[in-house]
Amino acid sequence: MSKDGFSDKVKSAVSKGKGELKDQVGNTTDDKQKQREGKMDKAKGEVQDAVGDFKNNTNKK
Repeated sequence: MSKDGFSDKVKSAVSKGKGELKDQVGNTTDDKQKQREGKMDKAKGEVQDAVGDFKNNTNKK
């Protein structure tokens, strides 16, 4: 795994974890805004994950 792709993978994991936490807190407290923020953070993490995969695959060639 390249260094660039690795940093995106780490950012992805952080965003997904933060998003899951916000989503669960929002569920528990019935805070719809917090749930939306959590879902957005998780989606951001998915994009970062895809970017990391792309960088890793292009650097292999």
